[in-house]
Amino acid sequence: MRQRGGAKVKEVAYLIVNRLGIHARPAAEIAKIASKYDCDVTLLGNNKQANAKSLLMIMALGIKNGQEVTIAVNGPDEDKAIEALDVLITNNFYED
Repeated sequence: MRQRGGAKVKEVAYLIVNRLGIHARPAAEIAKIASKYDCDVTLLGNNKQANAKSLLMIMALGIKNGQEVTIAVNGPDEDKAIEALDVLITNNFYED
């Protein structure tokens, strides 16, 4: 956990192991899940950051197999959002 603008932000890092990385389908799943929750959800990777509720911003990160991505959440539903995204990512986006 770290502070950003006075607010505590929860962060979890993941190693992306699915063969194609975060391509269109996983990015769409991330955005769909993140959009369900009342909190800010940010993806950090490749020295860039993206609003995790935006498919295009996630795709612009260009996260490949073997790269690390960090999810940062802040807001009322942060625990629910992190839990739902954790299930998606630890199950390799239900691919492979």
